[in-house]
Parts: sequence; C-alpha cells; structure tokens
Amino acid sequence: MTSPLSGGSGAQSTKIDTSKPHPARMYDYFLGGKDNYEVDREAAEQFIKVAPEVRAGVRANRRFMHRAVRHVVAEGGVRQILDIGTGLPTEPNVHQIAHAIAPRTRIAYVDNDPIVSTHSRALMDGTDTSVVLADLRDPRAVLDHPDVRKVIDFDRPVALLLVAVVHFLPDAEDPYGIVATLRDALPTGSYLVLSHATGDIHEDRREDAASVYNKATATMNLRPHARVLDFFGDFTLVDPGLVQVPDWRPDEPPKHGAPPIGIYGGVARKND
Repeated sequence: MTSPLSGGSGAQSTKIDTSKPHPARMYDYFLGGKDNYEVDREAAEQFIKVAPEVRAGVRANRRFMHRAVRHVVAEGGVRQILDIGTGLPTEPNVHQIAHAIAPRTRIAYVDNDPIVSTHSRALMDGTDTSVVLADLRDPRAVLDHPDVRKVIDFDRPVALLLVAVVHFLPDAEDPYGIVATLRDALPTGSYLVLSHATGDIHEDRREDAASVYNKATATMNLRPHARVLDFFGDFTLVDPGLVQVPDWRPDEPPKHGAPPIGIYGGVARKND
C-alpha cells in the first residue's frame, strides 16, 4: 500500500495533522520506517493484531510496484510516470527504478500529506522529477497542476501509478469516476499500474481489518476482484492480469509458508 491520500479536495493544507492516524504514516511503520507518530504506531499495531500478515503484504505490494515500473519503462518504453499517492520515500523509489533503466524518465510524485511532500523533495535528484501536494479526490486539479505539467506531457505515453491508494476512497466519493478521469487524460500507449486491498483472501476478518481505519484520516474500503477489475476500464491488462501482488510476474520463487496476501495488482495498457 503506497501512501493513501486523505483530506479535502480543495486547497491543500501544509499543516501535519497528528491527531489522527494517517494511512501513509501507518504504511511507513509497517515497512519499518521512522516517519510516523505515536497515533500512527498505535493504529498500525491494532491492524497487525487483526491481520498479522500485513508487513509481508506491504513488502509484497512494494515489490509489485518495482516490477511494474520496470515493465512499463523497459518493455513499454514509457518515459513519464505520474505516481499518485506516492507515500513516504522508501528506497528504491520510483525515480530510482526508472532512472536505472532510462535516466531521462520524468516523474511527478503526488500526495496530499505535507510530511510526504517534505521528505520527497529532500530526496529528489534532478529537474526530471517533481513533487506535488495535491489530492486524488480532485483528479482534474492533479492533472492541471503546474508542477505536474512541468514534467508530464500528456500528448506522450504516461504510466499512471495508483498503488494501494484507491482502496482509501469510499464509494460515496465516486472512485470509479475519479480513476476514469485520470485514465481518460492519458494518450494511447499509456499504462495504468494499480493495486488494491481486498477482503476476498481473508473474508473472516475483513470487517475487523477495515474498522481500524475508521479513526484514521481515510477509511479502508476493501473490494472484490470484479470491482477492482472495473478500475481498469477499457485498458488491456498485460499478463498475468489482475492477480494477488506476489503473483504478478514474480522475479523469485515464493517463500515456503508465505501467508496469502489480500492485495490485487495489475498493469494495463491503453490501446488505439
């Protein structure tokens, strides 16, 4: 789950809210990071009690993102990446993976958490990368943001990354409309990389897991395979389709006794 976005869809506040757990900082804690607060750690530990495989899950999700970025850059030939819900920096970051293959790849990182924005800017290594404080809930504002437009040319193929972020949008906020607005802005030859938490794998505890986020700045909205698939619209999924993230083009055999991971992931291309 790279960092979930939360907050209003209007102007972004630069104030860091430590009164509630933030999913991005909880995710950082799951990964073993230090950019989190006591309120985040307490909520994360509650989630671990309900879903003890969560640390393995976020690592598997992160590795899925690594493989997907390598695919769209090396095999898809994409040289522009729009990463929405980027989360707190965790090496290797998207720009490091992409630049190892194609150093001129341009990346726009978008998140609505000021701490994410601050930390990301400190690690940027050149003018081909931009860090934007904006909110997924207002996709038009993201697409039109001058710091996005500075590095992303929407007349050329773009890889849109929505990695473990859309499940923080409840149905009432029209997540399918939001993702469709982003998809529609992409030209032919672009890619959508998306992962999403599901209750399909651990049905017996999905409500307890989701309830931990009820006190956070964004709720967890688990969706079944068919509804996650709908986010790809008319894009064409590359093999092996929408699968559990460890099963998407693994570069190493699964570890014996590894827990099943309740996150789906897929990569799809926009064709003519």
